[in-house]
Amino acid sequence: MRWPRRIRGPKTPGRGQPASTERAGTERAGTEPAGTERARRERASAAAGSADASQPVAERSRPGARRSRPGTEGSQPGPERWLVVGLGNPGPQYARNRHNAGYMVADLLAARIGSGFRRDRSRTQSATGRLSGVPVVIAKPMSFMNVTGPPVAALAAFYKIPPARIAIVHDELDLPLGTIRLKLGGGDGGHNGLRSVTRALSAREYYRVRIGIGRPPGRQDPADYVLRDFGTAERKEVPLVLERAADAVEALVRLGLAAAQNEFHPDPTAS
Repeated sequence: MRWPRRIRGPKTPGRGQPASTERAGTERAGTEPAGTERARRERASAAAGSADASQPVAERSRPGARRSRPGTEGSQPGPERWLVVGLGNPGPQYARNRHNAGYMVADLLAARIGSGFRRDRSRTQSATGRLSGVPVVIAKPMSFMNVTGPPVAALAAFYKIPPARIAIVHDELDLPLGTIRLKLGGGDGGHNGLRSVTRALSAREYYRVRIGIGRPPGRQDPADYVLRDFGTAERKEVPLVLERAADAVEALVRLGLAAAQNEFHPDPTAS
């Protein structure tokens, strides 16, 4: 009788066999072969690098640090934003009135910066862009002239623009038609729009670009005169006047008041 072949059992520890009784090819929780662990870490590192590269620079920077673009270290900040406001009354019935000369100049300036007007919460129509390289907001308040100040103040507060960088473009009875004058500060001269702006800003030290429309003839009421369209003889000159006023605004924000006055005032001391 033949005995069955002897079945060998597992070797005991200390004789070349690990103490683990788990099946071959499996790993205990928390342990991996060195090669597998290294590969896993490399894959995780590559994934993290891809995600990091897809994030904005600011998100990849350490807190409180800001990365500069190559070649910009030590560069000077650009010019600060200006608010240029053309005064007028909203509505098609007022569109060509003398009192709306400021609106007309604002339209020209918006065309120059290549931007259309948009209605915003401050009850203005505004356009943003660069005028001769200077960032600007061009605005037309959509309230009537005598309450034009609050929308101007709201827009200035939104963009954090101080009165020293606000230019108000308006019609001026006390200047002959076609005359352009620039000044900083001063009174309102009976102009209801300026009075409202001064009250809303609690400041007089903002710039004014004044467009001469001349005094009314005879005994015509000035209030009636400004709310009428330019006369037939005046209409030939008005487009050039408005373009010149837009040029004056551009010179003001680009060169400053003194240089603009030297260019647009026959007498630089005129106010």
